Amino acid sequence: MIFVPLPFVVALLLAILLIRMLRQGDGALAEKRPFLLLIGFYILQSVVIGIRWGYDVIAIMPIQSLIATTIAALAWVCFKGLAMEEQPTFFRFWPHLLPTASIVVLIALYPEPISLAIILIFLGYGAALLWLARHGPDALVASRLDGAVLSYRSLQITGFALIASAVTDVIISFDFTKTGGIHAGAIVALGNVVALLILGTAASVASSGSTVEVASAEPPPPPPPATEEDEAVAAALDTLMRARQLYRDPELNLTRIARRMNLPARRVSTAVNRIHGMSVSQYVNDFRIRAACEQLVGTDHPITQVMFDSGFISKSNFNREFARMNGENPTQFRKRRVPRESGGAASNVIFMSP
Repeated sequence: MIFVPLPFVVALLLAILLIRMLRQGDGALAEKRPFLLLIGFYILQSVVIGIRWGYDVIAIMPIQSLIATTIAALAWVCFKGLAMEEQPTFFRFWPHLLPTASIVVLIALYPEPISLAIILIFLGYGAALLWLARHGPDALVASRLDGAVLSYRSLQITGFALIASAVTDVIISFDFTKTGGIHAGAIVALGNVVALLILGTAASVASSGSTVEVASAEPPPPPPPATEEDEAVAAALDTLMRARQLYRDPELNLTRIARRMNLPARRVSTAVNRIHGMSVSQYVNDFRIRAACEQLVGTDHPITQVMFDSGFISKSNFNREFARMNGENPTQFRKRRVPRESGGAASNVIFMSP
């Protein structure tokens, strides 16, 4: 009977996820490249973990250490890129090559503190990701608004997963100190396998607006009182949305909106939060759902066409946002409001306010 380490199975699952992302023809391959690379490193790390702990090949440990530090830094680069209004360049992020370079130096000159260095690197990047998430979904200004909440959830998950990986490494080090590593293999199999699956799914969701179902973000804390400037920005945005119907652009993000208004993205998101009490993604999706409602009761277009026409790409995102506003899915909404004998049109329809 052939023994197949569990991490190899995880590597296969992540490879299937990677192939699926590559085959998605949404024209956003350039934006996905950092996340594709990240998932590639997850796959490589799963294989290395399987060789190390499945077949007890200790010589591969230095490679595992290098991949681990690269993953932490690359995760930060990916999500930080979604938080930047300008397309990031290599020169902007080159300092994040230093953690991996430091491990190379330690491997060559002084291997003893490598475990501690990896723990500190994971804790540092995990904390940095959670700090980046403090502003809510609007922090990811380059994320497509259709899936901004999903990207934000992925950001939080990745931050917590990196910290959990650091804690796992601490437990493994403690086990080696107390028992000589008797339980280390089981700890790695459980901790790293789960972490890599979670991280791989999070990267896929963040880069592609995956159809993974998640709950909507928690209600934000009460915003500070709105200023006259906030009211002016919000009014200008309302006018722009209605006149130009920007919400119909499936690739719309906060950066694009801010550029159309000649304002910083943070200024726009602050105004929307203070005036409307919601994130920009919810604000735009409200326009999209109202447009979808009008089509559902005023035309006989298929629901999929209505979804695309109103600016959504992901069916799960569309259904989730529709249920948030109307308390039912699009099919139920149409059945209750469009009599069968009406031929696809209805009058005197009342839509729920955003």
